[in-house]
Amino acid sequence: MNFFSQLARLYEINRVLIRHNLDELVYAIPAFRPLSFIYHLSPWNWNKSKRGNRAPKPVRIRRALEDLGPVFVKFGQVLSTRRDMLPDDLANELARLQDNVPPFSGREARAIIEKSLGKPTSELFKSFDEDPLASASIAQVHTATLHDGKEAIVKVVRPGIERTIRHDIDLMLLIAKMIHKFSDLGKRLRPVEVVTDYEKVIFDELDLGREAANASQLRRNFEGSQDLYVPEVYWDYCTQKVLTMERIHGIPIGNTQALKAKNINMKVLAERGVDIFFTQVFKHNFFHADMHPGNIFVEEKNPDNPRYIAVDFGIMGTLELDDQRYLAENLHAFFNRDYKRVAEAHIESGWVPPETKVSEFEAAIRTVCEPIFQLPIKDISYGKLLLRLFQTARRFKMEVQPQLILLQKTLLNIEGMGRELYPDLDLWDTAKPFLQRWMDEQTGVRHLFKGAKKNLPKLLEQLPDMPVIINEVIKQAHDKQLNLQWESKQLEEIRNEMAAANHRSRFVMAGSALLISAILASTPLLPAVASLSPISWIIAGIGASLLFYGLFKK
Repeated sequence: MNFFSQLARLYEINRVLIRHNLDELVYAIPAFRPLSFIYHLSPWNWNKSKRGNRAPKPVRIRRALEDLGPVFVKFGQVLSTRRDMLPDDLANELARLQDNVPPFSGREARAIIEKSLGKPTSELFKSFDEDPLASASIAQVHTATLHDGKEAIVKVVRPGIERTIRHDIDLMLLIAKMIHKFSDLGKRLRPVEVVTDYEKVIFDELDLGREAANASQLRRNFEGSQDLYVPEVYWDYCTQKVLTMERIHGIPIGNTQALKAKNINMKVLAERGVDIFFTQVFKHNFFHADMHPGNIFVEEKNPDNPRYIAVDFGIMGTLELDDQRYLAENLHAFFNRDYKRVAEAHIESGWVPPETKVSEFEAAIRTVCEPIFQLPIKDISYGKLLLRLFQTARRFKMEVQPQLILLQKTLLNIEGMGRELYPDLDLWDTAKPFLQRWMDEQTGVRHLFKGAKKNLPKLLEQLPDMPVIINEVIKQAHDKQLNLQWESKQLEEIRNEMAAANHRSRFVMAGSALLISAILASTPLLPAVASLSPISWIIAGIGASLLFYGLFKK
């Protein structure tokens, strides 16, 4: 992106921000101030009053992002997940961002499909509808029918979107660095880190082959499940820019009126959503991290035993075993109001420095959480509780990991949908047995049997070679024993020699001392030896004998 293109785009961003009364964001960046001045001097703005828009600031920020285009809309959606860094009102408003992006032409979509798959669409599909079913910031979806009669959806990446994303992300990084350098707010929000995280997320979403693999894995995890259905991936019609999957039919989870009209059991549906979440996180360790209402549907054929249908698998999350244990132990301790255990779990897992005082951390957690537990069960948000835990822990130098942020966002989505379906949903009543079972599997008898089951195939594989292995071990042990005996004998000889040397040295020292004493006792006017008294001669003789013994005794 050349300098003039960057300048033009910066001017466009500046114009949108000012139009939405976000002047303070513009003036906070020194490099933007000249652009603001130029904007106000532009003749087409002389008669325009920008003071008519008095919506709350979070609303104005959302509208500005929508006007800036699909890349900024997606950025706002990702930013809404960083509730550990944003005020609640702004995070809630950004979560409302929708991909209301104008579709590109069906002819372009057809050309991309044919170029990616190497065949004309007439050979690939029995029918293909050029009118898009849905259009989003990264891709749009068309319906098709395979030659075997199966209904399918074909997801196609927007033409030229990679270049647009690259340009806008470069600008975002530039702006983020300016905000970080010149704004106190920027130092707290860490904008460069946020944009870097977003860059990874959005480029991952551009790879539809990755999304296909995610969908296939999730489908395998829930094969035969009565809780969640994942559509089949048609791999022969998938590339990095094209994704073809089974077309599903269901009621959008957000359409509660339609669900009630079909007599869907809302209590079962709400509790099943919680089950699905904890199954993905603690059993499969692979969870759908974008479970907003637009990506979730409900089958209507069995109202008393409803099943969810998931779509859009661009963002998935996984946890390390330590993260799973951290989450399980903290949730379990939270629900039991064992704040000391919450503090200890943080320190044990390494999320806060080991020198953190448990009592201080416990007091901070209790201050945040105790008022929440005074609310009725139906009014307690455990997603927000987890968020407040992260926010409190940050004061104690806890670095929140991206995978935990994704998890917390997913829990908020699941809980929000569940409460919308069934306001009296008790998340803890549904989650507690699951968490308890998982903890038993990690530490109890189940863990022992699970480990045995996991290692049994390896043991059976090595069983035919076991006699040879055992014989080799015995031989090596025998050889080592002989070596040890020989080394022990050498060590014993060395030890005896050292003891003897020590013994002789004592005689040498004693003899030398006696000789010196005898000489010192002599008359100083005569030669030392000639003047020795009889007693001195005796002492000198004893000393000489001891010295001789010490020097020549073996």
